Amino acid sequence: IEAQDIPVEVLYEDNDIIVVNKPKGLVVHPANGNPDGTLVNALMKICKGTLSGIGGEIRPGIVHRLDKDTSGVLIVAKNDKVHLALCEQIKNREVKKTYLALTRGIIKENEATINMPIGRSTTDRKKMAVTNKNSRNAVTHIEVLKRFYASNVTLVKATLETGRTHQIRVHMSYINHPLVGDEVYGKKDGKFKVTGQMLHAKTLGFNHPI
Repeated sequence: IEAQDIPVEVLYEDNDIIVVNKPKGLVVHPANGNPDGTLVNALMKICKGTLSGIGGEIRPGIVHRLDKDTSGVLIVAKNDKVHLALCEQIKNREVKKTYLALTRGIIKENEATINMPIGRSTTDRKKMAVTNKNSRNAVTHIEVLKRFYASNVTLVKATLETGRTHQIRVHMSYINHPLVGDEVYGKKDGKFKVTGQMLHAKTLGFNHPI
């Protein structure tokens, strides 16, 4: 992986971990269609190649991911011992994740819990869906922060109990409040001049392995 000078805000760094604020539009690691220009390329430059090897050549240090158009806090491991410990915390649901999301429509409830299983869509393999077929349990807690009646949108705080692929996007679409800008799980609308879903990973709580 080539080290590239890509601006990324570092929130915290020590000898074992680095925590960054991933910008919207930046892919986390190289894949088909994105051979470089990713967060991993930026990290190779920032950390001078000191990242854990568990993720392999393509995903060094990557413990968890955010979608390309989701911004926010992301933790990266600098060595294998820390990488394994962080993965264990995620597996045991000990990592606390809080997101901010702008959703379509006015959500009437001040608080709600969406407890619906998520699996691969049977009609579109690129999408996830609420389904009972080959799915895993998924729980999202939402709290309304502000209702914008003139624009017909709601700002919510979403707290994850589980970490399924596209979980917030799928759950909010399921209750008919898809995220603003999400053309995958919502519908295309030129009303808001935005690219990609309005979703930001605000808080990540974990126990430092060292």
